[in-house]
Amino acid sequence: MIRPTLAALAVVIRDDAALLVKRRKEPDAGKWGFAGGHVEPGETALAAAVRELGEETSVMARPIRYLTNLDIIIRNKDGDLQHHFLLAAVLCAYERGDPYPADDVSDARWIKISDIAAVDTSADVQRLINLATS
Repeated sequence: MIRPTLAALAVVIRDDAALLVKRRKEPDAGKWGFAGGHVEPGETALAAAVRELGEETSVMARPIRYLTNLDIIIRNKDGDLQHHFLLAAVLCAYERGDPYPADDVSDARWIKISDIAAVDTSADVQRLINLATS
């Protein structure tokens, strides 16, 4: 039986750019999205977001607030459940560091918000940017 996995995303906006990573592994391998990963037992999603951000990009930030939750449900061609992630999107304030890809990402960089529509992103990236900047 597949159970939902709790994960957190670090939504970091600085000036007119968002900090995005290019995923190395499935789901969404090769797509750009926010740094993030599994919430460890006893860890809050707020803490997990900034921990994963540091692990994946070397950028340090502090959590500000939850933006929203996303249910990511992935089924195969026959409709069988393959993955179910509950993602807590966390708005984070940049503190220091330059993006450097590590862990399970192949690239990490600041991408201008006006350029994100031209980038192959995971679902909900633009929606999260809109929430973070409104």
